Amino acid sequence: MDKVRIDKWLWAVRIFKSRTLATDVVKKGKVKLHGEAVKPSTNVTVGDRLTVLKEGFNLDLEVVKLLNKRVGAPLAVTCYVNHTSEEEMNKYKDWFVGKAQGEFREKGAGRPTKRERRTIETFKDDTLWDDGD
Repeated sequence: MDKVRIDKWLWAVRIFKSRTLATDVVKKGKVKLHGEAVKPSTNVTVGDRLTVLKEGFNLDLEVVKLLNKRVGAPLAVTCYVNHTSEEEMNKYKDWFVGKAQGEFREKGAGRPTKRERRTIETFKDDTLWDDGD
């Protein structure tokens, strides 16, 4: 085996939970091979550099070994070299520092009403950062 579909490889090395999810991300142009957006049917070979935008992070991966079937996490990690910078890997940690307070509700206030729940969900959606869509 000297080449594998890019969506299949991303799924096999556990970058994405499902092959469908991997395919969708590639279709949206969030996966680049040597700096160029590719189609899900594009083949990768050993030595290729991939840039994957996943959940707001730019992962920079180099293909070391080709897989066409999903394997366990310890084996999957050996199939690529992660060249992602330290600051990119710590982006979430830097953003999250000081915001880890638990949710609080007054004792005896009961469960939130439907209206209160919607307000809470809207507030949470507005404060979370998105992946740049």
